[in-house]
Parts: sequence; structure tokens; C-alpha cells
Amino acid sequence: MRLLYLVTCAAPPARHVTELVEAAQRDGWDVHIIATETAYTWLPAEQLAATTGHPVRYRQRHPDEPSTLPRADAIAVVPATFNTINKWATGINDSLALGILNESLGTGLPIIASPYVKPTLARHPAFDAHLRLLADHGVRLTPTQVLRPPQDDEPFRWQVILDVLHGLPASGRAVGTAANACDF
Repeated sequence: MRLLYLVTCAAPPARHVTELVEAAQRDGWDVHIIATETAYTWLPAEQLAATTGHPVRYRQRHPDEPSTLPRADAIAVVPATFNTINKWATGINDSLALGILNESLGTGLPIIASPYVKPTLARHPAFDAHLRLLADHGVRLTPTQVLRPPQDDEPFRWQVILDVLHGLPASGRAVGTAANACDF
């Protein structure tokens, strides 16, 4: 079974991320959820922990706490917010989620990001520049808002993420790089 870090940010799809988790599990992924601090307050954390068999992580560990997060084969940032995209691209490292993303960028570990932002924020000049920067460093990006369902009463379009995950090599782990040395 391959291991997926699902980094979840505070946007509407986060409230329904259990659907993505269950679909990824059916596809053979062992899912570990890393939430931004705000997203954590939106998630059904107990339900997700029961579904995945792992706690939902959202805070950085204390220096004397052991690192218990196993190495990932891939990372999916779903949904990826305006705030997280911009902080990540500029190297801001003020949360567990950003720490994992910053340490993993450029290591060869497959990273997928699905931006979910308001149209007004998507037009901000920094946003497009930061998406290009992340893509130039190997992040696989979905189109912005691709998760949005055609109708409000329909489910989010998780299949887009599953399709990208299907396209990853059998073992996404980078060999002999810093990806194997990240300490979360």
C-alpha cells in the first residue's frame, strides 16, 4: 500500500474530504491527513481518524516529541488555498503543513496541488506567479476550482485528484534525496 500525505487547507471542499479519503483508500492509498490549523477546525477529525486509522495532524511537534509520521510516496494538497499557495511559494514555514510542503519541494517526491480560491483572489498577480514557481519546481497543479461541482448540490470532483494519483509511478518516493531525510 502506498502512503499519501493529504494536506488539507480551509476551503469548502475540506468539509467533504472524507469522500476523497475513502476513494483514495479504495485505490490502495494509506492516507495521512495533515491539516492547516484553520482547516482542522472545519474537519470531522474524529471521523477521519477512524476512517484512516491515523490521527489528523495539524500542529508542529515539540522538539522532545518523537517523529511518528511515516515517509510518504506522494503528497496531495487538496484543497490548496490562496494563503497556502502564496506562503509555500515564498518559503514561509509557520505550520506543520507548510513545513512538510517546503521540505518536500524539489526532492522528487510527487506533489499534487489543487487550488481552490475565489475568482477575485485567483486574479491577484502574486497567485499566478506563485503557481508558476511551484509548477517549475515539479508540483503537479490541477486547474483552479476544478474540484467545484457543476451544481451546488453535487459532490466535489475528487476523481480529478484520483486520476493524477493513478498516473504516478508505483513508488513515488525519491531515492537518495532529502525526501528520505525530512523529519516531521
